[in-house]
Amino acid sequence: MKKRLSQYIGLVAVSILLVACGNDASSDQESKSSVNNQATENYENQSIKIEGLAEHYHTGDPLELSAALEEETETTQWQWYARESQESEWKVVSGQRTQNFIGEATTNGLEIKATLVDDNDEPYAESEPLQIVIDDHHGTDEASKQIYAGYFEDTQVENRELADFVGDWQSVFPYLQSGDLDEVFEHKAAESDDMTAEEYKDYYTVGYETAVDQVIIEGDKVTFYEDGKDYSGTYENDGYEILNYEKGNRGVRFVFKLVDGSNEMPEYIQFSDHNIFPKESSHYHLFWGNNRNTVLEEMDNWPTYYSADLDATGLVRDMLAH
Repeated sequence: MKKRLSQYIGLVAVSILLVACGNDASSDQESKSSVNNQATENYENQSIKIEGLAEHYHTGDPLELSAALEEETETTQWQWYARESQESEWKVVSGQRTQNFIGEATTNGLEIKATLVDDNDEPYAESEPLQIVIDDHHGTDEASKQIYAGYFEDTQVENRELADFVGDWQSVFPYLQSGDLDEVFEHKAAESDDMTAEEYKDYYTVGYETAVDQVIIEGDKVTFYEDGKDYSGTYENDGYEILNYEKGNRGVRFVFKLVDGSNEMPEYIQFSDHNIFPKESSHYHLFWGNNRNTVLEEMDNWPTYYSADLDATGLVRDMLAH
């Protein structure tokens, strides 16, 4: 009888121990789950932003991005993903394990996102995808290069509308005066034996000089901004002229005539942007005056305008690409 009682007490003790262990295991599991859920919630609430994206790149341009969290976190493991289109699968970008992404612009439309990951590379939070835009402006094929250099047939030229030049444009002359474009002139001198960097700067100083520091084109309306004042006029297409240069290459001036507007606006404006058929312009040389033929004869002064969205760094990058 005592033996049976002893066995019974032993079974009860084992049962209590198993239940206790089970409760402890369950408690541990719930605790871990709670911690994981809390961690996931904390990371999901984190906002990841990617900085450093340029408006556009040229093929081969350096691509330098940086991911940033709004709040500090103990987890600092990063992973970058990329895909060629929305229809493609996201793929891990090899070798990019810090908050800084360093690469090269090679694929137009490439999407990139940054993620914060745990020890198993499972993402806790991720940024919104951003898209890489590559615009080489004049193409990279041999035919496009020849046209840009001024070698083309008359039959290739087509008339263009003012719509190709619509936008908010800034003169590059102030950037030259401040020294921001010195890198461009040094690059030109290194690539050619024609002139020194200082001689290139002198040449472009004459070419870029203008008091019209901004031009805004909306529809058929053109507005000049000069010395804090603005003048506007509406223009109509007046054809184009093919010009032959001393070096043997050629250019095209697309001409527009004043229809109505301020007395300060010129009778004629002429665009030259190295394109010879309808194409949205990325920058242009602008000529103007009240006599069509006299304006066509101007070869030394060609005020040049780029998008007003570009800063000095963007301007230099664009110029070095051409």
